[in-house]
Amino acid sequence: MDEISDHRITLREAFWVWVRVAIQSFGGPAGQIAVMHRIIVDEKKWISEQRFLHALNYCMLLPGPEAQQLATYIGWLMHGTRGGILAGTLFILPGAIAILLLSLVYATWGHTPFIAALFFGLKPAVIAIVIQAIVRIGKRILVNRTMFVIAATAFVSIYFFSIPFPLLIGSGALTGYIGGRLYPKQFSPSLNHKSSSTSQSIADSNDTHPHHDVSMTHHLRRSLSVSIVCLTLWFAPLVVIAYSLGTDSVFSALGAFFSKAAVVTFGGAYSVLAYVAQQAVQHFHWLSPTEMLDGLALAETTPGPLIMVVQFVGFMAAYRNPGPLPPLLAGTLGSVITTWVTFVPCFYFVFLGAPYIERLRANRSLGHALSAITASVVGVILNLTLWFAIHTLFQSYWHINMSWLKFEVPIISSLDWRAAFICIVACCLMFRWKWGTISTLAASVAIGGMLYFVTILKS
Repeated sequence: MDEISDHRITLREAFWVWVRVAIQSFGGPAGQIAVMHRIIVDEKKWISEQRFLHALNYCMLLPGPEAQQLATYIGWLMHGTRGGILAGTLFILPGAIAILLLSLVYATWGHTPFIAALFFGLKPAVIAIVIQAIVRIGKRILVNRTMFVIAATAFVSIYFFSIPFPLLIGSGALTGYIGGRLYPKQFSPSLNHKSSSTSQSIADSNDTHPHHDVSMTHHLRRSLSVSIVCLTLWFAPLVVIAYSLGTDSVFSALGAFFSKAAVVTFGGAYSVLAYVAQQAVQHFHWLSPTEMLDGLALAETTPGPLIMVVQFVGFMAAYRNPGPLPPLLAGTLGSVITTWVTFVPCFYFVFLGAPYIERLRANRSLGHALSAITASVVGVILNLTLWFAIHTLFQSYWHINMSWLKFEVPIISSLDWRAAFICIVACCLMFRWKWGTISTLAASVAIGGMLYFVTILKS
């Protein structure tokens, strides 16, 4: 399965580089992708800017968290399957451990004044971080009027009309494919970005890989073997859980729901969050909107993919519905199940599709489609930002539900001025004074804690 491998970079060297990427990957997918770009493209010159964007666009096309899939793709590109597993697992591991420990703390002491004050400052800062994600991705993708129109259309479609994610992504791909044939310059934004590498990348300088010359029969055999291994790893634990704890247990529900989320949530981590938040809060009632935001704040303060918030959701769902198990043990099991079925599909999609995508790197039609998809993602992230803002800055809101129109409108008089103040300060720190994610979150926690305790003392 090791179709692509560059032996000038040892697996040990790659291990320590991916450890470095993992422990610096704060601030959601936009920040994590920026860290990978800085280390892998600019510093190490393992791959070129164009190849990096090609891989990123493919990962944007996949359901699930694009940052983790991008790490897996690059790891596979450098050292085959072993490299992909190494990079993808290391990208997850620090955050998974941290979120599990923080979930235990939250479930045990979450309603104490100290923890409440901590989250009071964190949640408004999350809005600023997501806004920064929009700006970062937008600068790279929205380079002309066409891309702006695609992003705006995606936002209006998902926010006001609740258009499903797969339909948005499919429409974006079709728009890019057809539009690219008619107006190719308008759908090739990546061509406007000059490579930041001054010399040829290592991967590109060794670009005669074995998989270019093998037969289609070989590719089909490989695809079949990848499917058998990954699908077995994905579903075998769910069969064991259903047999041991029952198909009606919360553990089976978590496995089934997050397996579904793994294949229908296109558009990256922020898209996954929007879908998971809606279903976990409104349909399954596993946790409240406030707790969902608390989980997102936890994920923002830990390294690794932002989608690790689903681990928090799985923990809280099982903790409150433990069945025959002690609550903390049930929460831990729910956390592990959720993480497993969220990320095993990510490895599967990358290992299955990456060889074919590498063969199509020069295919302009595919590039046009992927560019339009990425522009659609900007609209999806804007939708999520608005959802966060409404549920964080306002204490009440109207639900508009008129035939096709379904959206929320905040009640201005319910604005929480303390949360709004923290959000404005966080935006100033990040955009005006260029503070990093961790320092901004720390300042927001300090300000939020003071405001929280002052309010308690006054009451």
